[in-house]
Amino acid sequence: MIIIKKYPNRRLYDTTQSRYVNLEYIKALINDSKEFQVVDSKTGDDITKSLLLQIISESETNDNQSLLTNSLLKQLIRYYDTDMQYFVRDYLEQSLVTLMEQQDKMQGMMKTMAASSPFSLFSKMMEQNMDMWSQHSDSKDNKK
Repeated sequence: MIIIKKYPNRRLYDTTQSRYVNLEYIKALINDSKEFQVVDSKTGDDITKSLLLQIISESETNDNQSLLTNSLLKQLIRYYDTDMQYFVRDYLEQSLVTLMEQQDKMQGMMKTMAASSPFSLFSKMMEQNMDMWSQHSDSKDNKK
């Protein structure tokens, strides 16, 4: 697991690579599904969640990139301190896992469809013909 230390000056330090990093680096770790933990350099407290919330907050300021509408945020806030809080958390987490799995399946199906389309087959035939033509030309050049 990658340990990131956050210093009082708000700088982030990747202890595995011995270098300072930024939020873009953390986002890349997330996108690459790498496990990491952010700890306060003085106390050693796990502050990963607050850093993740900071990334979300900064992403949400751009309306084109926003996932969370005002209505959705209000609904989420209503569930805090209720009996349903843990159910909603588990439901949302499992829903996102399922969505990601479905997305992966759909991308796999699209790749399969694209690979077997008439255009793709024609393109492969053209590549093979070009390779044979190139090899034929090379063999003629070598004979000279």
